[in-house]
Amino acid sequence: MGNTPYQHEPVLLEEVLRLLVTEPAGFYLDATLGLGGHAEAILRQISAQGKLLGLDMDPEALDAAGNRLKAHPGQFRAVRANFRTLGHVLESEKFFPLAGALFDLGVSSMHFENPERGFSFEREGPLDMRLAPDNPLTAGMIVNNWPAEQLTLLFKEFGEEPAANRIARAIEARRQHRPFETTTELAEFIARIIPRGKTHQATRVFMALRIAVNAELENLTRGLESVLPYLMHAGRLAVISFHSLEDRIVKNIFSSFVEHGVCRYVEEAGGKSPVAPSAVEVARNPRARSAKLRIVEKL
Repeated sequence: MGNTPYQHEPVLLEEVLRLLVTEPAGFYLDATLGLGGHAEAILRQISAQGKLLGLDMDPEALDAAGNRLKAHPGQFRAVRANFRTLGHVLESEKFFPLAGALFDLGVSSMHFENPERGFSFEREGPLDMRLAPDNPLTAGMIVNNWPAEQLTLLFKEFGEEPAANRIARAIEARRQHRPFETTTELAEFIARIIPRGKTHQATRVFMALRIAVNAELENLTRGLESVLPYLMHAGRLAVISFHSLEDRIVKNIFSSFVEHGVCRYVEEAGGKSPVAPSAVEVARNPRARSAKLRIVEKL
């Protein structure tokens, strides 16, 4: 599916360009390159002296972004890496000090639209959910092997699922007869256990599994702490999050940076409060609805 022209509209794009790109000739890091939407816009905004480095751990995303950004050969390069190792990448690429760094924590439409990746419960596919194909842990391994107590904790902590214990115990009982193999099989099973609310019954469980498979929250903490030494004076760090667990981590880390006197909140970005998408953007791109942008500037 490498040649599929996935559609993915970058979220809060105008706000990112206005608040992150303050030095046109600077070095910029896109720590979550994805399909290259934000990167493309940043490259158009910076001067001929400016450069952008993109990181992603998904070879398929790197391929798609590389095609999209081939018009900027001297200014853009991409590295396959998890942003938890970005310090090592920046050192080896000699790409610092940074004028700005962006983390967009949303999962690309590319992952949800390809059933083989196993991210969506609306399309039948294997219980995979790996962003990096060489990751040994899959969602199926968790669902079919973890004890009910561990599943309960996972669904509660990472999915904020109120019925975590009921779902975990039902999964444990059912897999003794036969393991779960597909996304739709698991989603339909959960839908029979708990009543439907505003969203599909499997939404929170699938989010928890994806976070666990890819160690997303641990990687986020490491990535944000790692990037700070590589920012120049007045360099900015911007993070777009899509759910409360991520946003809480970003908020707490930024608060710690400010309390320790190494960063300040950016007043034109709402200070301590996050920037939300406009009603116009949400109407045009519903997936932007839950997005929050937080920015700090290095002192």
